[in-house]
Amino acid sequence: MNDTPLAPYAASDATSRGRLHAEPAPRYRGAYQRDRDRIVHSTAFRRLEYKTQVFVNHEGDLFRTRLTHSLEVAQIARSIARVLRLHEDLTEAIALAHDLGHTPFGHAGQDALNRCLSAFGGFEHNLQSLRVVDKLECRYAEFDGLNLTFETREGILKHCPLSIARELGDVGRRFLERRQPALEAQVTNLADEIAYNNHDVDDGIRAGLISIEQLMDITLFRREYDTVHARYPALDEKRTRHEVIRRMINRLVCDLVDTSLARIRDADPGGPDDVRAWPAPLIGFSDGMRGESLELKRFLREHLYRHEQVAHMTRKADRIIDLLFAAYMEDIRLLPAEHQTQAQRFAAQHGEAGRARAVADYIAGMTDRFAIAEYARLSHPETLP
Repeated sequence: MNDTPLAPYAASDATSRGRLHAEPAPRYRGAYQRDRDRIVHSTAFRRLEYKTQVFVNHEGDLFRTRLTHSLEVAQIARSIARVLRLHEDLTEAIALAHDLGHTPFGHAGQDALNRCLSAFGGFEHNLQSLRVVDKLECRYAEFDGLNLTFETREGILKHCPLSIARELGDVGRRFLERRQPALEAQVTNLADEIAYNNHDVDDGIRAGLISIEQLMDITLFRREYDTVHARYPALDEKRTRHEVIRRMINRLVCDLVDTSLARIRDADPGGPDDVRAWPAPLIGFSDGMRGESLELKRFLREHLYRHEQVAHMTRKADRIIDLLFAAYMEDIRLLPAEHQTQAQRFAAQHGEAGRARAVADYIAGMTDRFAIAEYARLSHPETLP
């Protein structure tokens, strides 16, 4: 934390709603700093290095992964939190954990696994992130999961169907009561949007799937490009790209801070619970900037995420996830011993749906390259031990 005192509407270590399992307070760290540290040391966090953002890891060393994306979200979110006098450690913990449940192959992998689980409640990576920190990480003697604070868990769970919210106890209650999360969670949600939109532009141009010429029709990009070009007319394309994107991020962040400060002043929340009771989020863009951000999102959806090269990887992801799921469901002996045990336990409790969930947990935890290797192994039975 910096020396600026927290605002009254910020989360506080002293007033945290606590953990699922009671633990002594750390001696030299705050509660949210402990959360952040546990996330960084988790197996799921390390796996993010080899999980797709848009481009599969082996397609190039410089493309963003889920790990680098999470670090970029944390940087943006923490910068915003500092200006708003929010709890920076909590903000960072939420940012670093928000993608822990993501599948291999990005959204293509999530969609494929969701189809496989269509008869068993489906799959959603945001819910899986909470599942990872609550249940699947096995590092501590006295509990499963990372035993994070309520506030970090609240921030990880950005959205949730009401049918599932009823099963999640305190962390699902706000969806039933139509309440807001704490401001630290709201900041991280929009920092995620800022990071992936702008950095996907960077990766898309580097990959040659979208061009600066195409982006000149996008208001947010064109404004900053014209500014950079006027000031540095001889700048090479690489530096121009970086200058434009960093200025786009800065404009979005500044608009978010200015708009959010005005909303907070008008609402005048006395504490985090006043924030939760407010009828709408207090963190957000101005109407004009929201429109420009949506314009950029639509462009990326149409020209990058639906590009034939990305679609080709999507088709590959479908085949890989489908085969893995079917093979493990047919014979759980193909799973490692600890996952076999989990599948048997879940099946005893919930039947085939429990078995399917255990299989999904295993597949969701895979890195891209491990999933590809498993697909090759199971596609060629002669290689099985």
